[in-house]
Amino acid sequence: MADFSLDDLKALREQLGTGMVETKNALVEAGGDKEKAIELLRLRGAKSNAKRSDRSTSEGLIAAKENGTSVTLIELACETDFVAKNDKFISLAGRVLEAVAAAGATSPEEGLAAPADGKTVADVIGEEAAILGEKVELRRVALVTGDKFAVYLHRTSQDLPPQVGVVVAYTGDDADTARSIAQHISFANPAYVTREEVPASEVDNELRIVEEISRGEGKPEAALPKIIEGRLGAFYKQVALLEQDYARDNKLTVAKVAADAGIQVTGFARFKVGA
Repeated sequence: MADFSLDDLKALREQLGTGMVETKNALVEAGGDKEKAIELLRLRGAKSNAKRSDRSTSEGLIAAKENGTSVTLIELACETDFVAKNDKFISLAGRVLEAVAAAGATSPEEGLAAPADGKTVADVIGEEAAILGEKVELRRVALVTGDKFAVYLHRTSQDLPPQVGVVVAYTGDDADTARSIAQHISFANPAYVTREEVPASEVDNELRIVEEISRGEGKPEAALPKIIEGRLGAFYKQVALLEQDYARDNKLTVAKVAADAGIQVTGFARFKVGA
């Protein structure tokens, strides 16, 4: 019989979050040596990770960290909501966020290469995924720079970590309105701050579509320019933040709300888990 107690088994399970049977088997194989058992569990987990490489990661969390003149926003993804709300996964997200923010990473590739605890973030994620028993990936990274920031993290369920995260960079002094605009973004999901930021290729494509639709409806030729202009305006309301009707009062635009508060939105990022 391997030299370990029930307390040893319990302590190792709590440390690693592994199952009773697999933890016991590892301790038996390791002859009661805790460090060897951990190594065995991680090796087995790593092999399982390779098999899980094609699995979908539709759960996870969003986390943000402010660092002076910038805020880092990350999405750390996993397979199930069971793992997403696991303390070990949440702790892993904190370690990943710290390392990614310290490196000033602007993409998942840069984030994975960032140093963390004498390793890389990719190594840390791989090791912890082996213990958690699911595929875990750093899906998205954004670095928002600016003067001041409003950060809003939204929980779609009380028992889950934040599933939607928004960072708004702004100038001005009305922090409450800036946060309210961040909440608006979490709901309305714009892609750009202003209509001028929308790429010409997107505008041209939308223009082609609305013109084709309008002509197909048999509208009078003389009325087409105004009809097309109206439909293009609706497109801008979908994609440009300042064009949108404010979520708290749809009689106002976000541009009007920001102007009345004396703030200017200079940039933003929005992540939603799995989207």
